[in-house]
Formats: sequence, structure tokens, C-alpha cells
Amino acid sequence: MPDTGGGGGCCMCCCRFIFTLGLTSLFMWLSLRTSSPDCLLSKFYIPLNQTFNSPNLTTTLEFELRLKNTNKDKGVYYDPINVTFFDSSDRSHFIGNFTVPKFYQGHKKKARKNFTISNINRELVIQAIPVNGSPAFFRVDLATSVRYKILMFKTKRDKIKVGANIEVNGTVIKV
Repeated sequence: MPDTGGGGGCCMCCCRFIFTLGLTSLFMWLSLRTSSPDCLLSKFYIPLNQTFNSPNLTTTLEFELRLKNTNKDKGVYYDPINVTFFDSSDRSHFIGNFTVPKFYQGHKKKARKNFTISNINRELVIQAIPVNGSPAFFRVDLATSVRYKILMFKTKRDKIKVGANIEVNGTVIKV
């Protein structure tokens, strides 16, 4: 006699298991994926008008770095952040750099870090200023590694390297 009810139940059970496994995988992937933090240079100040008249051979550079953790339920461990400044967009001359110490940023948190680099070569800054009064361009590069805290676990390090050209007008305000 043919078996009429036994074969279909096993196939249906396998299909349910595969469907459940697929949904579980999707939800695990959605909950464990991370997004990189947002990095913004919100303040950049070099006293361009003082560089011409100053008898001092050096000047200072002030900047503010804003970091935003956009992850909903994940914290970010930052390794030291290396911020490097150049006198032009093609990175022809190194002006200065600063290393932000490592720190932790909770989920959906924002951080503002203000720093000053002393002993910037004034001659390099003067060379970056166009003679016709048009805005000066500088280059900033940022490099670090981050690890994400998911529940009580830390992920492997992800490298972050970003850079931007900065336009500074005659009043020394970032445009």
C-alpha cells in the first residue's frame, strides 16, 4: 500500500526550518552591521593676517573636530586619530599634525574636540595665501582605526581614512 501522509510532512518541516534559518540570518545581519562614524572639521583657524607682520617665525593652527556615532545600539572605540594638515590640496608641503588620544563614544553620541597645533612654519602658511586676494586652500587628512562594541563584544578594527580640501577666505573663516 502506498504511504499517503508521511512524505509531505518531512518536506514541509525542511521548508519551515530553511525559512526560519533564513529569517534568523537576516535579523542577525541587520542587528550586527555597523556604519562608520561621521567626521567633520567644523573649525579651522590660522591667523593669516598676522603672519605677514609677526616677527615670530612660527604661528598656531586651531581646529575643532566633530565625531558622531550614527549606530543605533553600538558604541565606537577610537584608536588614536591622526589629523594632518597640508598647505595645498595636492599635499605639496606638510604644515603640521596632531594625534587625538584614543577614546570611547557611546551609541548615538556626539563628540567635539578642540585642539591647537603650535610652531607651524609661518613661511609655508604665507606661501599658501594667494597674492590676488582669493581664498587660500589647505588640505586636512584624518586616519584612525575603530572597533565597535556590540552588546558585550568588540569587533575587529576597521580603518578609516578621510580627507578634505579647506577653503579659507580673507577673514580666516572656513567657507
